[in-house]
This record gives sequence, C-alpha cells and structure tokens, in this order.
Amino acid sequence: MRFSLLSISLVAAFGLQAQTADFSQQANKIAQSTLIIDTHIDVPYRLHDDWEDVTKATKRGEFDYPRAKAGGLNAPFMSIYIPSSYEKKGGGYLLANQLIDNMEALVGRAPDKFAMAYNSADLAKHFKEGKISLALGMENGTPIEGKLENLQHFYDRGIRYITLAHSESNHIADSSYDLRRQWKGLSPFGKELIKAMNETGVMVDVSHVSDDAFYQAAAISKVPVIASHSSLRALVPGFERNMDDKMLKALAKNGGVLQINFGSAFIVNAANQWGLQRDAAFKASGQTDKDAFSQNYRKTNPYPFASLEKVLDHIDYVKKLVGIDYVGIGSDYDGVGDSLPEQLKDVSTYPNLIRGLLERGYTEQEIEKILSGNTLRVWRAVEDYAAKH
Repeated sequence: MRFSLLSISLVAAFGLQAQTADFSQQANKIAQSTLIIDTHIDVPYRLHDDWEDVTKATKRGEFDYPRAKAGGLNAPFMSIYIPSSYEKKGGGYLLANQLIDNMEALVGRAPDKFAMAYNSADLAKHFKEGKISLALGMENGTPIEGKLENLQHFYDRGIRYITLAHSESNHIADSSYDLRRQWKGLSPFGKELIKAMNETGVMVDVSHVSDDAFYQAAAISKVPVIASHSSLRALVPGFERNMDDKMLKALAKNGGVLQINFGSAFIVNAANQWGLQRDAAFKASGQTDKDAFSQNYRKTNPYPFASLEKVLDHIDYVKKLVGIDYVGIGSDYDGVGDSLPEQLKDVSTYPNLIRGLLERGYTEQEIEKILSGNTLRVWRAVEDYAAKH
C-alpha cells in the first residue's frame, strides 16, 4: 500500500511538473510568435544619463537587444522622459529632441536590429522583418511649452503618445503627486491640447495626472486614452498614482487601456509603504545624499519586492472589473530602479508573465489582447480619427 501511495504521489508530481513545463514551452512560443507592445520603457533617459550600447548585452539596465529578443519584446514604446524640473528651468524642448535623436541614432547603428515605428502598421512590418520596432512616447508634456506647433513638431519626430504631466503639475495638467492642484485638473491650454492631440494622431496618456485631470481628459478626448504605466489603487490603497475602480470603469467606457506598471511600489502596499518610510527616515537623518542613504537603509530594511503572482493579480482585477479588452503592459523597465518583482527583472522575462497567465486559465486570445491587441486597438482608433480631421 505504501508503495502504491508513493507511486501515485510520484505520478502526480511528475504530472504537475510536465504541466508546468508545457506552460513554459507554450509561453515561450507565444512570446516569440506574438507582437508584444510594452508602452513604457525608459531607455532614452537611461542612455542619456549613463550610456551603454544596447545593441549588445549590457552590464546595467533592464533593456538590451539580446534580452529583448530572448523575451519576445518586439514593440517597446521608448519613453522620451523629461524631468519635472524642466518646466521651471526650461530646456525640455531641447532635451526631448536630443533623446529622440539618440533613438534614431540607435536605429542608424543597428538597422538590422531596430526600426523606428511611426504608425501601427509599422509594427507588423518590422515583426515580419525580424526587427524590434521603436515607438516613442513623451513622458511629461513640458516640451510642448504651450505651443500647438510644438505638438506637430514632436508628432513629425515620431511621438505617438504624451503623458500630460509627471511628478509635478505643469502648464498642461495637475500631477497626482503634486498637492497644489493649481488647475483643478487640466489647464485651459491642456484642454485645447487634448483636442489637438486627437486631431494630430497622438494618444493621450493619463498616467501621473490627478484624478480630476483624468476625468477631464477622458471627457474631452474623442478617442480612447491610455494609462501607459499605472496599476490599481484597490490593491495599493491610497496610492493616487494608480487608478481606482471608478476611474477604471470610466477608462473602459472611454474604450481606453490601463497598461500595468511592474514596479513593486505600484503592485503591493508593503513596497509602497517602504518608500514612504525610507523618505521619512532620510528627511529625519539630515543627510543630503539620498542615494547613499537608500543603499544603507536597504541593508537594515530589506526591500519587499512584489512577486509575479501579485502582478498577475492586477491583470486579474482589471479583467474581472471591466473586462479583458482594457488591460495591457507598461512595465516601466529602466524607470523604477531596483524595485522590479521577482521573475520580472528585465525584458527577457515576458515569458514568465505569459506562463503565469496560462496557469491562471487565460486563453491565448486573451493573452494576445494583453500583450498588444488592446493597445493596437487604441492606436488605430487614434490614427483613424486623425485621418478624418
């Protein structure tokens, strides 16, 4: 009897291992055969600040060509990130152009590996050619500088979404991080800008903005909007940078997409609170070097990294609340520092995410919507509207 029970246990164990192995193999196949759009990767500013040749394997960062190919990433939106300080000191227009120049130079150095993506159709074309499409999104509308002609300029240079604000309010919108709320949502120019973005063919990105700015943007926009790298407030209570249930329902009604941010502080409350506690300790310490303080703080207060399962919980939540058509991926690789979840540490790990979705019962059709289909739907809607105006 003992032998029989042992045999049954071994068979069950091997069966489970085989099932897991099958999911891994299936996940890798999906990753390599499906268009994967990640709407937020901070490579341009990373290279501006600390240059490496990402056409080859790099020692630092979360993105390079070999890892992207291994993970199946073929359509990242490269973030043209402009720090909030440029709103007051100026220079955002110049920096944005420099970062775009750098992405064009990357393609110029490796045209067999990368190609600039200026429209949604480019993604399928480049995919067939075995190239990684580099689409561009501007994180922080500061470089617009209150001039609609600058919107056209940046569209001509390849910008296909604009995150209206960043960590501080600007001339376009209030930020979720900024308690001043000087505009109580969007500025008069911001409202005008959204109409112009619709007509030009630039997606409206509501990540980072205040709740009021979100609702106003969704109401004004004639096409769906995106939250290019946000997650859910229901699972990280009190974190306004994420979206609450009411906002998510409004986003779905608008036809938009919430692209899940992988940063642990966006995913689990423990990591979010860790950052607040560290900041309070730094302020109380009287020290001036925050990076050095943070390194020492981590030694005695280990960072509570999120797990892959917790990231999947956010995707599950969107699906259950509003449906599978309104969720995507906006990892924030190279943008959230050393805070990425276990099993999702760089761009080689999308198969882990896919495997987890398969294990939770997602169909390949649903997974394709998450990986690219939903974002493509919005991008095409924006293109179609602009073509008629």
